[in-house]
Amino acid sequence: MSDPIKESAKESTKNPIKEHFQLKETIVTIAADNQAHIEAAKEAIRIHRAALETYILSDPYFQLTLEPYECPENAPEVVRRMVKAGNTMGIGPMSAVAGTISALAVEAMVEAGAKYAIVDNGGDIALINDRTIVVGIYAGQSPIKNLGLIFEPRDSITGVCTSAGTVGPSISFGMADAAAVFSDDVSLADAAATALGNEVGIGKESVEASFKAVKGIPEIKGALVIQGEYIGMWGQVPRITRADVRYEYITKA
Repeated sequence: MSDPIKESAKESTKNPIKEHFQLKETIVTIAADNQAHIEAAKEAIRIHRAALETYILSDPYFQLTLEPYECPENAPEVVRRMVKAGNTMGIGPMSAVAGTISALAVEAMVEAGAKYAIVDNGGDIALINDRTIVVGIYAGQSPIKNLGLIFEPRDSITGVCTSAGTVGPSISFGMADAAAVFSDDVSLADAAATALGNEVGIGKESVEASFKAVKGIPEIKGALVIQGEYIGMWGQVPRITRADVRYEYITKA
């Protein structure tokens, strides 16, 4: 029997579709060329979020700990990825929840035939793009505004994940207006952005020193920090351009 999602995906639209989707605390913006790809992402979010919720019911400590966590062998895929990423950065597994959900959703889109797929889960983005795209940087009240990152076409999934101490509801012990990490392991990018953001204090020296949180981890390609009037970069960072950042498109809880 043929897969109906893959069959319908053969007919793609010329202009990308963008859809806002919410499932409890998960609030995402999904972009694709075909509605079937968006439906594949939504179904993946439902499946993996349900698995995560069931696991948390069995062990509420998983949701609360800010420390590395010992993962049982029979844990669901979403939990295993979160634990691996958090443990790599020396922090709790929930630091990687948004990026992990984004990655699993984009993987489902690719399985459905997508070559252009973006899932933005509150600033934690997984993407695959067969054309050049620009991802805007949102840094709250920082005077550094209207900057975008240029992602050249690629045939594999990558991640750009952002943490902030001054923007959004997520836990951060730092003062970053934006701490972004780039990695093909989207779960790791999410946990690493949290760890990076935790290190950012106030001022130029603090921005420079914060990158110690991500140096030495081979899977991390690069990182960017904005704090007030200062911006710092480490490693391989996508080209930066001026961008007309559409603030109404920002996915936020």
